[in-house]
Amino acid sequence: MKIGLIGLGKMGGNMRQRLRNKGIEVVGYARSAESNPDVDSIKALVEALPTPRIVWVMVPHGKPTDAVIDELEQYLDAGDLIIEGGNSRFSDDARHAAQIADKGIGYLDCGVSGGVWGLENGYGLMVGGDAALVEKAMPIFDALRPEGNREEGFVHVGDVGAGHYAKMVHNGIEYGMMQAFAEGYELLEKKDIIKDVHGTFAAWQRGTVVRSWLLDLLVIALEEDPHLSNIRGYVEDSGEGRWTVEEGIANSVPMPVITASLFTRFASRQDDSPAMKAVAALRNQFGGHAVKKAE
Repeated sequence: MKIGLIGLGKMGGNMRQRLRNKGIEVVGYARSAESNPDVDSIKALVEALPTPRIVWVMVPHGKPTDAVIDELEQYLDAGDLIIEGGNSRFSDDARHAAQIADKGIGYLDCGVSGGVWGLENGYGLMVGGDAALVEKAMPIFDALRPEGNREEGFVHVGDVGAGHYAKMVHNGIEYGMMQAFAEGYELLEKKDIIKDVHGTFAAWQRGTVVRSWLLDLLVIALEEDPHLSNIRGYVEDSGEGRWTVEEGIANSVPMPVITASLFTRFASRQDDSPAMKAVAALRNQFGGHAVKKAE
């Protein structure tokens, strides 16, 4: 099998290598020469593929993905297939699928989890779209997923958009889990009777109910920097956490943990909180409570 892969960043570049390691030929394209693309344009990528073609898109969500779909629409033919594997919002998938349907081009959306470790460990895959198209692309999914039982690393979630929806919820859960570990870390770090924070987390890796890959990664981080003194407590969000909370509101599903973890990330980006200034001012006004003057 031979496929095209557009986007050779941290995820896409490793995915290209894993596919090749598993015997699938890959023609890769990226705008940056540093990513070692195999061709110099999307048109050249399409021309290098046998028909019916399969092209995996792995670029940032939003306008970059829209632009790639627009260009592929010009060059692909009926019977070809686009797999959109970036972190797009699920609602974009229906629009993309409809856009190319008139030309007879198939569309699958695939949520991909595994990060920079996916090359070695494989990727968790969540796919949305027509079952016949999923079966057509199954050799690709089998090459990318972890070794072992297919159902432990791959799922055909449902219709177009379902793969990215599942990945969105996955990332929302990830936000909450990371926040729980982070709060536990801060409390252990602060308590004077605790002498080995790294060792405590390391001892939780086997046999405990909180053992997980995220815990393993925190142990590695603390091994490298025991007090995380080389890292600023500033945390971005890539969109999926927000979308998860929005969907919780739209479907009347209470999500206090995920919502709080998202809002904590917002707070991390403030050098001084305007909201807390207002609270301090109010306490001073109604109760004469002391305030700390701004420097």
